[in-house]
Amino acid sequence: MTGVLIDGIAFGESPRWHDGRLWFADWLAHEIVAVTPAGEREVVFRADFPTMPMCFGFLDGDPLIVSSSQGLLLRLSRDGSLSTHADLGSTGFNEIVVASDGGCYVNGGGFDLMAGEPFRPGGVWHVSPAGVARQVADDIAFGNGMALTPDGSTLVVAESYANRLTAFTVSPDGALSERRVWADLGDGVPDGIALDASGAIWVADVPGKSCTRVREGGEVLERVELDRGCFACALSEDTLYLVAQEWHGLDGVGGPRTGRILTHPVGQSSGGAVATSSESC
Repeated sequence: MTGVLIDGIAFGESPRWHDGRLWFADWLAHEIVAVTPAGEREVVFRADFPTMPMCFGFLDGDPLIVSSSQGLLLRLSRDGSLSTHADLGSTGFNEIVVASDGGCYVNGGGFDLMAGEPFRPGGVWHVSPAGVARQVADDIAFGNGMALTPDGSTLVVAESYANRLTAFTVSPDGALSERRVWADLGDGVPDGIALDASGAIWVADVPGKSCTRVREGGEVLERVELDRGCFACALSEDTLYLVAQEWHGLDGVGGPRTGRILTHPVGQSSGGAVATSSESC
């Protein structure tokens, strides 16, 4: 049964299960928030830069925060200080996933959706552990959620405007090759994704108001229906966390706080004991 963990979120995104709590970004509140399974929340970070979007992952326990408007990858230290981990060389980034070797991947839409710009393909950038950024994939149709397999050999990217999950083979130096369709989602519009321990992927869908579990090839294994758009998802060992809010297009951004975090129980047969989408180290 799906339940409500917390609500009153302005615009939730980028959920990560980390160190026993669910972390997420509230873009309109300019915050990164951590919440316990009991619903106790803590504001971990407040940004002084525009946060539409603001995604993050973890490196050695420290949040790596993408400041899309600045084109920077920032590192939040335990003492609260913020430093530049990498200069991404451009702006308009959307999502990040951190690899076990300390490198990470960041994708971008190729255009500014919030400013009403016309669609242009985006790409994927690799950032080395030393903070060197380079583009490793192009022609991405609005890159959204990403996931790395536990062995680090495959990166899966949600292409929202192409209605598919796309996979790449990862080289030791972080380069991507052997591009292929991991799952054709038909009329599904993938947003955030989460890889489970069985190798299936949970896919958030805003217009579909759902989160669907699919295996490679596109077979649907399970579907959670919601009463509002599902923007992203994350997994703990026994719970699927869903970031959901009403979506009325760009004109509706900044309206009533309809965002909430929902919980849905999962087990070994439906995706628990997880390898998370953006967690490592």
